[in-house]
Amino acid sequence: MTVLSTLRSQAAKERFAQFSKAYGRHRPTVQRVLNIAFVVYTLGSTYLSLTSRSGKPSDDGGSRKKRGKGKQGEANKPARVAVDGHFYSRLGHILKIVIPGIRSKEALLLLMHSSLLVFRTAISLYVAALDGKIVASLVRAQPLQFFLNIVKWLVVAIPATWTNSWLSYVQNKLAIAYRTRLTQEVVKQYLGEEEEGPDGKVYYKLSNLDDRIKNPDQMITHDIHKFSMQLAAIYSNLAKPVLDVILYNYQLSQNVGAEGLLGLTILVNTTAVLLRYLTPSFGTYTALSAQFAGALRHTHARLAEFAEEVAFIGGERTEKLLIEREYASVMEHEHKVLDARWWFGCIEEGVIKWLWGSFGLVLCAIPAFFKVPGMGAIDLGSRTEGFVTNRRLLLSSSDAFGRVMYSYKDLSELAGYTARVSQLLETMSDVRQGKFEKAVVSTATSEENAQLLRSRGQIVESEDIQFEDVPIVTPNGDILVRKLSFHVKPGQHLLIVGPNGCGKSSLFRILGGLWPVYGGIVRKPKASEFILIPQRPYLSLGTLRDQVIYPHCKADMESRGVTDDDLLRILAMVNMDSVVEREGGWDTAREWREALSGGDQQKIAWARLFYHCPKYAVLDEATSLVPLEVEGRMMEHATRLNITLLTVSHRPSLWKYHSLILHYDGQGGHVFAKLDAERRLALQEEKQSLEAKLLEVPKMRERLTALRALSS
Repeated sequence: MTVLSTLRSQAAKERFAQFSKAYGRHRPTVQRVLNIAFVVYTLGSTYLSLTSRSGKPSDDGGSRKKRGKGKQGEANKPARVAVDGHFYSRLGHILKIVIPGIRSKEALLLLMHSSLLVFRTAISLYVAALDGKIVASLVRAQPLQFFLNIVKWLVVAIPATWTNSWLSYVQNKLAIAYRTRLTQEVVKQYLGEEEEGPDGKVYYKLSNLDDRIKNPDQMITHDIHKFSMQLAAIYSNLAKPVLDVILYNYQLSQNVGAEGLLGLTILVNTTAVLLRYLTPSFGTYTALSAQFAGALRHTHARLAEFAEEVAFIGGERTEKLLIEREYASVMEHEHKVLDARWWFGCIEEGVIKWLWGSFGLVLCAIPAFFKVPGMGAIDLGSRTEGFVTNRRLLLSSSDAFGRVMYSYKDLSELAGYTARVSQLLETMSDVRQGKFEKAVVSTATSEENAQLLRSRGQIVESEDIQFEDVPIVTPNGDILVRKLSFHVKPGQHLLIVGPNGCGKSSLFRILGGLWPVYGGIVRKPKASEFILIPQRPYLSLGTLRDQVIYPHCKADMESRGVTDDDLLRILAMVNMDSVVEREGGWDTAREWREALSGGDQQKIAWARLFYHCPKYAVLDEATSLVPLEVEGRMMEHATRLNITLLTVSHRPSLWKYHSLILHYDGQGGHVFAKLDAERRLALQEEKQSLEAKLLEVPKMRERLTALRALSS
């Protein structure tokens, strides 16, 4: 048995020696294969780890169908945001906007950024080798060589610092370029390039006909900015570390052998799997943070907008509670995110910095304790140089791999902002196509009403205004009038009367192309032929001249051959010519909503009407704060300018200027007829007289009872 065991041992030693000899002979080929496999594995595992993250895809397709049908809380609950196929699909769509072509400014900046990243990695490799040479010259006590290496260190610092500064500069330029492209595209869709067509007025429809986006201002200003910054940074945070991992480890494999690198890769990726599955959903956290911040900002904006009403009614306590509630939601979420980042940061640093660092030290010690095939005998200086160089390469590689791991958090945050920006783009696209999602009233769910809401009417361009069996439906599905029919020709002024909420203003919104037509036929001129004068007109930011000619600018005014003297004559027509001198001239800029009284604001709106002189004017209580004599002058001047008036007003003084009347009864019915102003005024006076007499009846009965008591 002893002889047999000895023979077997000798045979095993001979086979191992033969294997070692054969392996040493083919080791260069094995090294190349392992290095190529490492590169392929690094790229493949990085791609798979970023595309196959756990968590269900945040597909909005299914959630959209459910939204608006369930509870309000469920409708507003955001979908989970993850780094998945849906995220990459959204990101790809946005990338086509921010990088429109390979010859675009953004593509050139990206190419420049990539070149700088490669150059910085090359400098890092040279510095790692130089670091080892400096230490080796110290160990060998070679002062001249040491100082020469220090000079090289100072020389290489020049391109290194230049490269780092340029990288930061180009990255910020990329962020600005991305933001500019994206903001231009969003504003183009939000405000539109053309006035006409059913796909316009997105800024109005987004807020009034759809419930998906409550604060578009937050998305356009804050979320696009954050998205652009994250997108510009993610390329550097992801592409550079992956390149560093490949190059540093390749150089490391040349020094210590690819076998040790293979073992290190197995150990690192085993622990990386644990980190990957412990990573919180930072994308969802980011999207929620933006949503809560937008809600808080919206609450403050509402308070600023309605400050006067709140102050008069004494609503400070209620508004304070509302703001505190929104702020509490923000803080609760931020504390949750902070806790998640804390415990994950502890695990992440422990694994990446300390556990992986110990693996690397073992790898760097291989040439010191073991003879690496292909390397001759080395002295103490060479051994020290090799260890320091390998240690520097390992630290750089470990840092790069750690940044690849860290980049998933950055990618998750990018996914959050991508979801927000994509939601804005998708919602605007739906709105342009007439697809709205809004919570509807309970009556809208009946079969008859639901069928009406699913249908669409026909809009025909015409000189006249004619409605044929057109339903008046609010955005929340409330059917005010099932079939409205009337016909107004140019020059026939129409008076519209009825109780509040019966559909008077809704009619104007259909004429202006703001609300969809759910049935029948609407014949009307294009929207540019209408001007609306509401009870509280809109006054823009700008000069006094801008208020009269809005939305024109001074150049537009001059191109029409209109001068400031012409504008002054228009203001004289509405008894407002003194405002020019009073306010300091045409070029005076103020907050005109505060500088002018309510009556003056209405007069400015009428001056704007006379400047533009459209075919039709929609007057919604437009003279409620104007004296009767001025009101008459304005109505008569509009008639002389051939402006057809569609008027909502309860003032009897306006009846004589109209030839037609549309009367809503408030129960879904209406009457359209010619208006006999004299007869209607006589009936109104008779009605008021009878109402006054009826008010005296209780007093007369009381007096009669008293007289009977005295006579008995």
